Amino acid sequence: MGTPSSSTDRLWAALKDVEDPEFLISVVDMGLIVDIRREGRRANVQLTFTSMGCPATDMIVDDVRGRLLMEPDIDEVGVEIVWDPMWSKQRLTPEGRLALLEMGVAV
Repeated sequence: MGTPSSSTDRLWAALKDVEDPEFLISVVDMGLIVDIRREGRRANVQLTFTSMGCPATDMIVDDVRGRLLMEPDIDEVGVEIVWDPMWSKQRLTPEGRLALLEMGVAV
């Protein structure tokens, strides 16, 4: 996972509002956000998925873009889907791991 800096901390926090529709856990806690970088009023997000055939890909990309565009200093959002690093359960945050365990999902 990318390391938040002071200029991106708020963007990482904003993406906690975006949930994976299958598990209802934030995309941040699921470890789907690989990196966020700012270029002026543009946010560039690298996003991965748990599998290449994820049926929620378009929905998640749209939700990430829409949520970041709600930030007052963001006018444009670029989303790049990346497969390196590949998603694994090690990408889960402690909160994400706990939420999945509470749902009965082995992690």
